[in-house]
Amino acid sequence: MKRNRLGRTAVEVTELGFGGGPLGGLFEPLDDTTAAGALREAWDGGIRYFDTSPHYGIGHSERRVGELLRTMPRGEFTLSTKVGRLLVPQDPAGRKDESFEVPATHRRVWDFSRDGIRRSVEDSLTRMGVDRIDVLFLHDAESHFETALRDGCPALAELRAEGVVGAIGAGMYHPGMLTRLVEETNVDVVMLSGRYTLLDHSALDDLLPACAARDVSVLAASVFNSGLLATPRPAPGAHFDYAPASQALLQRAHRIADICETHGVTLPQAAMAFPLLHPTIAGIVVGMRAAEEVRSNMASLTTNVPQPLWDDLRTDGLLDERAPTKG
Repeated sequence: MKRNRLGRTAVEVTELGFGGGPLGGLFEPLDDTTAAGALREAWDGGIRYFDTSPHYGIGHSERRVGELLRTMPRGEFTLSTKVGRLLVPQDPAGRKDESFEVPATHRRVWDFSRDGIRRSVEDSLTRMGVDRIDVLFLHDAESHFETALRDGCPALAELRAEGVVGAIGAGMYHPGMLTRLVEETNVDVVMLSGRYTLLDHSALDDLLPACAARDVSVLAASVFNSGLLATPRPAPGAHFDYAPASQALLQRAHRIADICETHGVTLPQAAMAFPLLHPTIAGIVVGMRAAEEVRSNMASLTTNVPQPLWDDLRTDGLLDERAPTKG
């Protein structure tokens, strides 16, 4: 699988990265055997970039990712995790976590301070059982942005200077805040959630030009917009950004699917191909929970999406004129 370098660093990622959110029990419970099967399928298929976070299943995702990766040659994979939430043990008392289908054994405490970030990294290394993290992201800092910018970014830069991590950045859904981060700090990469997809081109306004100007790479996450683009035909009640999609978005997705079908391509195949056509996008990160999902996404990645499909989408007003369509 093709690899791309992140910014000016020596860190490389495969074009398709394994997103570890579902490994934490996102939306529904996930057993260890199924999770291990997904990770093994990804490795066997050539995926060498794995992304996780303490937030995903209050540590379950990191633990599961670590169980595979610590058995693999360290120089062959790239691992990223995130900081901003510390996990504090608590009595689950029969409760489920508020975000993931796991017992509430820990609670999350927001912390973008230098000490909090360093503690989070130590905790993540322990959970995963690995010797280092390649890429470290500030996670979901939208509601704590000024603190993350003032305290978190220097802490990440310090860890990079010490050689603890190879590349630094932030993972967020807000392109405007990420643009400020790119312009005001010295990050290497940003992970953008759901804002450069077939349905949302808002990153073209400021973020992607800023990244191109400063040689900052972008990893596109949530390329299916949390479900609406994940199947050949969106079903009623399909989700967009973790909420039921509006009728207008459903109609737009169906129109894109119509055009895809005329070219022998499925909606998910086009959704995965589209972000990679932009020169600042180093890779896409797709959440996967089972081996069959991995196989499906791998097949989609290798599908040839013909140029006339993009031309038809643009002609129909479904694709921003600024969006690159030639690889």
